[in-house]
Amino acid sequence: MPLPTGTGAGGKSSLKLILILGGSSVFAMIIIIAIVIKARANKRRKSDLDGKNIEAVVMLKRFSYAQVKKMTKSFADVLGKGGFGTVYKGKLPDGSRDVAVKILKESNENGEDFINEVASMSRTSHVNIVSLLGFCYEGSKKAIIYEYMPNGSLDKFISEKMSEKMEWKTLYNIAVGVSRGLEYLHNRCVTRIVHFDIKPQNILMDGESCPKISDFGLAKLCKNNESIMSMLDTRGTAGYIAPEVFSKNFGGVSHKSDVYSYGMVVLEMIGARDKEKAQKSGSNNKSMYFPDWIYKDVEKGEIMSFFEDQITEEDDEILVKKMVLVGLWCIQTNPFDRPSMSKVVEMLEGSPEALMIPPKPLLSIPASTVQRSAGEVHDTSSFSKPSQDTSLYSEEAVQDITEEYSLRSS
Repeated sequence: MPLPTGTGAGGKSSLKLILILGGSSVFAMIIIIAIVIKARANKRRKSDLDGKNIEAVVMLKRFSYAQVKKMTKSFADVLGKGGFGTVYKGKLPDGSRDVAVKILKESNENGEDFINEVASMSRTSHVNIVSLLGFCYEGSKKAIIYEYMPNGSLDKFISEKMSEKMEWKTLYNIAVGVSRGLEYLHNRCVTRIVHFDIKPQNILMDGESCPKISDFGLAKLCKNNESIMSMLDTRGTAGYIAPEVFSKNFGGVSHKSDVYSYGMVVLEMIGARDKEKAQKSGSNNKSMYFPDWIYKDVEKGEIMSFFEDQITEEDDEILVKKMVLVGLWCIQTNPFDRPSMSKVVEMLEGSPEALMIPPKPLLSIPASTVQRSAGEVHDTSSFSKPSQDTSLYSEEAVQDITEEYSLRSS
């Protein structure tokens, strides 16, 4: 059939151009529609965080900021302060029980991380984990309401009671309780929770001296079968942080990082980080690395000589021996050499004859860093992202530790 009059090469080009422009317009329209749909979804998601659906996500009692202010009597009784907020003593609106109310510092950051964290903790239930009772979330105002611990944190408990020669049995029971709490977080939660900030300040004591792990602000969730976790930031507290957390040269980050922190806490509980004891043992604090002054006795088979002036009964000697060996196993430089928390519980509750002497860690913390960090630790932590200021090793300390590791590995 002949082409219509006026249709030629120029007409074909025009038709082709029209088709191209039309197709481009359709494609552009599809992109615009997709962007609009995504924006609406994000807006709806954000409104869900701010709206009533949050109760279904968290499954905890939600309090208004006005209620929080009332239950704390306008924030009158301060229990402690941390890098991300302040903890106040309060009472539930019905007056049924005392509570601890943590007010987070105001932030413009998305509250999704806060909700995910609280939601995960709302599913935990263990005698050695602090119970969350509710929360407040009104824009930038965020708060956590949890059970009140009358005996405060473990660091104060140790410092106050050590001068009174607190019974070794009590210290041992605290060590066992914390180990059970960590074992629960690592193995028996719906999703594995790695705490990343185990230290005496984050272990609270109830009226019966039962320890409870608190402050999950730096915690990270992972699948139970995951061994190595991806980390975009360093998190923890100087003096307790595992080597692999601040440098990949020491291995992959995993639940074994909590094991290291736990070991440091146990050794501190029994006085292994006591500067005066180290001096009396003849160590030079400028060159001696923690816990070298204990390990010297372990290598000689004189594991109890460091504590001989404090142990009066045979049963106490058994308990101290367990805590020393378990603590040294937990702070092994290589994460794979550390026991799991399940194994730690087994070691603490089993026969002392079954415990082998661990190899000497290739990496130990400089004594000067330990003593300095012990004085810089905040009384409380917060439900928030890790601080890049107070919760990490200084660049100088990291350099010193890395150099020492390299020398001992060669």
